[in-house]
Amino acid sequence: MQLGLDREFVDEAARAADRLAAPSAARPDEEPAGVPHRDLARRVKTLLAAYRSPHSVLHGSAPAVAAAMTHLTALRALQTSSGLFAGGDNVQSPPDSAFTVNDVCDAHVLAVDAGPELGEVATALAEIAGAASESLRTGGVHTPNHRWELCAALARLHRSFPDDRLLDRVDAWLAEGVDIDAEGLYSERSAVYATHVSNPSLLLLADVLGRTDLRDAVERNLTATLDLIRPDATVETVHSRRQDQNHPFPLAHCLPHYRLLAIRTGRGDFSRAARLAAAGGIDDPDLLAQTLLTPDLCRALPAPEPQALPRDRYFTTARLASRASATAHSVLYGGSDVPEHRRIRSGLACNPTFLRLFAGEAVLDAVRLSRGFFDLGPFRAADMRRLTEHRYELTETLTAAYYQPLPPDQRRDDGAYRLTDEGRFSAAMAFPDRPRDEVSHTTRVEADLREDGADLRIDIGGPPVPWALELTFRPGGVLEGAVPIGDGRWCLTAGSATYRAGGDEIRVDVGVEAGGPLAGPEHGDVLRYDPGQDHTLVGGTDATRGNRLYIGGHGPRTLTVALRARRPAPAL
Repeated sequence: MQLGLDREFVDEAARAADRLAAPSAARPDEEPAGVPHRDLARRVKTLLAAYRSPHSVLHGSAPAVAAAMTHLTALRALQTSSGLFAGGDNVQSPPDSAFTVNDVCDAHVLAVDAGPELGEVATALAEIAGAASESLRTGGVHTPNHRWELCAALARLHRSFPDDRLLDRVDAWLAEGVDIDAEGLYSERSAVYATHVSNPSLLLLADVLGRTDLRDAVERNLTATLDLIRPDATVETVHSRRQDQNHPFPLAHCLPHYRLLAIRTGRGDFSRAARLAAAGGIDDPDLLAQTLLTPDLCRALPAPEPQALPRDRYFTTARLASRASATAHSVLYGGSDVPEHRRIRSGLACNPTFLRLFAGEAVLDAVRLSRGFFDLGPFRAADMRRLTEHRYELTETLTAAYYQPLPPDQRRDDGAYRLTDEGRFSAAMAFPDRPRDEVSHTTRVEADLREDGADLRIDIGGPPVPWALELTFRPGGVLEGAVPIGDGRWCLTAGSATYRAGGDEIRVDVGVEAGGPLAGPEHGDVLRYDPGQDHTLVGGTDATRGNRLYIGGHGPRTLTVALRARRPAPAL
């Protein structure tokens, strides 16, 4: 037995692989109709890992080999004359095919030295990899993380089928520099792409090329992620520039990287994160293959380092602050890309949530502020300043214009002016050539992150417009003290309301410093979330779901909102 082997971890990884591989091995000749190329390659890799691992119920199983060949036949059928794979939203995509080739190359490593039983499989894998090699070597990308996935595929191809031209192409991509900032966040700020693309790719490149700087980049990202772990064992994503900005990301996906670097570096904080990631069980079928390809992963974890509370972190580049205590965990966000770019777009950070609060089972998933100002959408801070250690200011100024007649030298007899975008809409009016009268609207939010919650002071300036503060609580609890207005919605006009879940609670206290009374339940036109015309024009929305509490009225207005978490004292 390997010295220091974590038998429990390897056995659990094998069970996860078996759950995927066993049904295919039970029907080895059944054609996998309609399965995408990436899934086919991953199944082959998992089947071979199960065959090779003594911890799997399929160890040495001939049906597992037969099933792998059946899946390889289906995979070859999806490979086009260019060597790239058909299917998916990205047509003739080198990086999308790189995901598949990475698994094909790993599967080849598992098969090539496993004896004659896997000879046919090894040959088929080599043929598939060879057919894709040139297109991957010369192909391009369209997202930041694609560069590293493509480089990883080229490095794996070189590992099994040495070709210096592949390494030259890797060097060309790496010469651009890894897109990681001083605080350890990749440019896309995405937990999904850091975990599933950038980190595993850079670790592979570090091992194949002997580049310790690439491993260091991964370590920096994992260090940053420690401060993004939420009490519900997910990773914060509100600041992401990709699709995960609106979805929770389970920490479980980060298990292999925290585990590997904890073992290789001895870091106790990484060991703690790895244990937390595995606390709900292991359900990743790819882990078994990783244990065979990277044996370090199987070693016992070092002793975990306890997490010190209270703690706080401010990411200046992403404009994201957090504070955690035994009572509450708060997240404040002011790093949206929308104020600068004036559009909702894939690749931009668009989530309008500016505050979250966790108090055990009571969770405030989102605090958002809508304003009826030219249908420009909810508050998204353009600037975030740290005022004191735990106090911040978020600011956004929106402008809209009314346009004057064109100057004489810009007028046309035919009235055929160019179609231009003025930030709110487009029209054939040559907007940049016209004098403009601007209407502006400024919103300021001061937030004090406390050990037991947060204090907000919200100042809504500018012309009179309707506004609504929306607080979305996670389902599973009961909201008390507010007026129900239907469809999982409540409103608060004065005093306080409390959201209770289990033995935990979050109390909301509201006060008005300046302005008229708050809107009551009869003002449904005010007490709502408005996603803005970038969504509504095409019949879409980015609205939240859950128990939604509204505080609203007409501006200008200055109000205070106190959020207080309360949890039962731990049993002695």
